[in-house]
Amino acid sequence: MQHIGFFTIFLQASYLLPTIMAIKREIFLQHLGLHLRNLRLSKNITQFDLGSIINKDRQSIQRVESGKVNPTIYYLQELSDGLQIPLSEIVNFKIPEKNKKNKNTR
Repeated sequence: MQHIGFFTIFLQASYLLPTIMAIKREIFLQHLGLHLRNLRLSKNITQFDLGSIINKDRQSIQRVESGKVNPTIYYLQELSDGLQIPLSEIVNFKIPEKNKKNKNTR
């Protein structure tokens, strides 16, 4: 299990904050889920198997991957442990410009 201090996570995430704020929540969660799905598939792990590794059910993994839930940082750490990747790899993804909210709209 890889442990990263809160301060380290905060520093890694803080550079993403302006980007996250310019993106609608639903779109951010959809892209996070798609990124998690791609990471899982790159490891040739099924949703069921990943769930078994981290003691979650397949439906829980499916809800995160479909962007239907906002996972906690602890859940993301569990996923990174289950996928045997650093937490920073989970939060390191790009959202296409077409999905970013216009700064003049609310």
